[in-house]
Parts: sequence; C-alpha cells; structure tokens
Amino acid sequence: LRGTQPRLLAYLSYMAQRLLIMKRILKPTGSIYYHCDPTASHYIKALMDAVFGHENFRSEIIWKRSGGKSDALRWGITTDRLLFYTKAGRYVWNPQYQPHDLDYVARTYRYDDGDGRGSYTTMPIHAAGLRSGESGLPWNGYDPGVRGRHWATPSKGVMRQYIVENGLIPDWPDAYPGVHDRLDTLQAANLITVPSRKDSLPRLKTYLSATRGIAATDLVTDIPMASGNERMGYATQKPVALMERIIKASSNPGDVVLDPFCGCATTIEAAHRLDRQWIGIDIAIHAIKRVTRLRLQDRLGLMEGQDFTIDGIPSTLEGAVDLWTKDKYHFQQWAVEQADGFVTTKRTADGGVDGRIYFAVPDTKELQSMTVEVKGGVNVTIESLRALKGVLDYDNALMAGLIIREPLGAVKARNFNRFMADAGTIELWGNEYPKMQILTIEELLEGKRFATPTVVGRHTQSPRMPGLPA
Repeated sequence: LRGTQPRLLAYLSYMAQRLLIMKRILKPTGSIYYHCDPTASHYIKALMDAVFGHENFRSEIIWKRSGGKSDALRWGITTDRLLFYTKAGRYVWNPQYQPHDLDYVARTYRYDDGDGRGSYTTMPIHAAGLRSGESGLPWNGYDPGVRGRHWATPSKGVMRQYIVENGLIPDWPDAYPGVHDRLDTLQAANLITVPSRKDSLPRLKTYLSATRGIAATDLVTDIPMASGNERMGYATQKPVALMERIIKASSNPGDVVLDPFCGCATTIEAAHRLDRQWIGIDIAIHAIKRVTRLRLQDRLGLMEGQDFTIDGIPSTLEGAVDLWTKDKYHFQQWAVEQADGFVTTKRTADGGVDGRIYFAVPDTKELQSMTVEVKGGVNVTIESLRALKGVLDYDNALMAGLIIREPLGAVKARNFNRFMADAGTIELWGNEYPKMQILTIEELLEGKRFATPTVVGRHTQSPRMPGLPA
C-alpha cells in the first residue's frame, strides 16, 4: 500500500493506534462494531484480528444501505460492512428478531379458533428419541414410542412465556411435575390439537402473537438509509434503527455506549432512546455543536448542563488559546461558529475566507452574507484588513468580518477603525451596518456578535433556506 495507496495506509496506521485504546477501555463483556465500506473492510478485519484476536471475531454484518445502482465498469455497490468483535469469549448477547414475512404468516399461521388468541400453527409436542420414563409412555391412547419419539411439553421458550404472560395456566410449568399431568393441563387449556388417527400424534398450538419473529442475521436488508428529518447530511450516516438493533443485541439498559467517531450522533440518539448511558467523541467541534442543537436538543429534548455535558469546546479565552495551540484549523472553525457563521472551504480572492454569516435582505430571495476571516496569532497587522478588503471587493458578500484572538493596542485600534470606516456602510431594513467589522475572541465569548440583519441559524432551528449551502 505504501506505493499504491498511501492514504489508505495512513488511515490504517491511524486506526491501529485508536483500536488499541478502544480495546483497553472496553469492558471484559463488551463488544465493538466497526463500520466500513468494501474497499477497506478486508484490511480492517485483518487489523482487528491482530488487536482483538481472531478468536474474538463474531460476525461480518452486510448492510444493504441503498437500492440498485448502475456502474459501467463493475457491479453496483449498495452495501456496507459492520465488523463485530468482542473483547473475550464471554460477552453480552441479546438475540434480535425481525417481523415475519406477510406471505409466510398467511401460509403458516392459518388456523384461528375464534377464541381471541388469534391465528396459530401447530408444532410437535414430542421430540426425537425413546424414553423409559413417563415421557415415553402412551397418553390418551397415543403412543410416541411407535414413532421413535417421546413427549416434550413447553417448559421453556416462547410458548412457556406466552402461557405465563397470558395467565392461561396458573403456575406453569412448576405446579405440574408429571409429564402426563402437563399434557392434561395443556389440553384443558385448549392448547393441544388431537388427531383422529392413533398412528398420528397430538400437536401444540403455537400462536403468532407468541413468536418474536425471525432471528436477525448478518444480512440486513430491512433497514434503509436515514431519510426525512432523521437525515443530517453526513455521507456515512447510519439510520437510528440499525444502531438500535446493534445496541440492543450487545448491551443492556444502564450500560455505557461509546462512539469515538460520533459524527451526527446517530449512536447517541439510539443509546439514549434505549436507556443506555452514552459518550460521543468527534474531532470536529462544529459537528459537536450541530449535534447539540439538532440531535440532543431538538430531537431528544435534552438540556445541556442538566441532561448532558460537553467537554473540549472552549468557553474561556484560555481554552481558545489552548485550542489554537493544538489545532489552528479547528480553532478557525470554532471561532466562525461562535460568531453564528457557517464554516466554508470555498476560497475566493486572496483565499482568506474561513466562513460566512448568512442573512436576508430586502427585495431578493437569495440570502446574502458576510465573509469571515479568523486570525488566531498575537500579531495581527493592517495587512490582514487589506486582504479582507480585497475579498470584499471581489466577492459577492455585502460585508466582511475579522475575528482576532487578542485585543488591539490603542494605536493599532485607531488605525484599524480608520481603515474599516473608509470601507463605508450599507443600509438594510432602514439600518446602517459597517461593511467591515472586527471582533475579539473575548467579545465573542461574552456574547457579542457582528452587526448584521437577523442571522440565519441564530433564531431558526434549521439552516436549510434558499441560497444557503448544506
């Protein structure tokens, strides 16, 4: 890969370090699921074999995420992989079930006595093999031994649960130690069908309402991609239903679910709805802020400080400086979003556009914007303003804003203010707004914002408005 796919090799090296940490923090009975596409799944599987042990590989789940797609040079790719590993041989496992196919239900559960229990099929109330005890003796004239079988009543499983939960037989099966006594009791409760021929054997009524469905397999075709208000625009977003199936299978209520690459926080939502504790991590600060608003507040109704806490996003000047020292790019993203802007990767003029703040103006359906540039260094010169003025002159934006880390000295502040005043003002909605403005990080943290008309996203729940990029 070093010569043919260096980026893939870098990704595998990156993940190897993180998988080692994930194994260390995973509890002894815990599980890990790794989502990837077919282009890398075979490399990831070998990597996880090395980290977690080949003996702890459990399943490779194939998720059909979309319908048919045509490809001129290969089979259309419609599936992703979820690699399921555990830390050890003993782990939490709760079998999951899918609803029966409607045709199967109509074909199989075709009997109904009209007693309110619903449709049912019949299953053997006997099992293979001869027995010398009461289970091998004839009952009501029917001899299981002639068929090489013995009586086997539902003392466990779904029918036992159905009998107990519906109160069909009190204290079932403990109050009926004898096999024939159990058969008599089941017949009295109208749970046995008796054939007219003595060479056939009675059968147990098994109701559709007693079944859990079909055991879920490693081929997932019944869960489509996220859509509607669940969709948040992330390319690798998984549907909540898929994550719920995984979380229910490999954890119990009260357990902790960790998603170290939480993105749009589908895992968090699924874990919360299933009464699990959760932790989400993402390297992108803007993702955490968006998740907080759209996923935790709007969809789940949670309140920061009361229902959840956020760590790692600057709330003080010292925290902002620390972020700048560690990651200048994410510092820029954080500063833009702190100003109610949207981070952009589009470069115009001299390239100094870190984000945009969108707002509506009279007599146009398209949103207008203020370009935003962030300077996190301590020595900001007038050249930064001149460069921003060049962006304003050649860009479609109506205004330009500069975010700086440290307050300006008295002399520099006068020069900056004079330069920005020369850029003029713009009148919107009967108000005048300076075309060029400047804010410090400390002012942003105190709640101050650039002077603009009402900002899109500040007073609306969704940024999807005309002219605003996704």
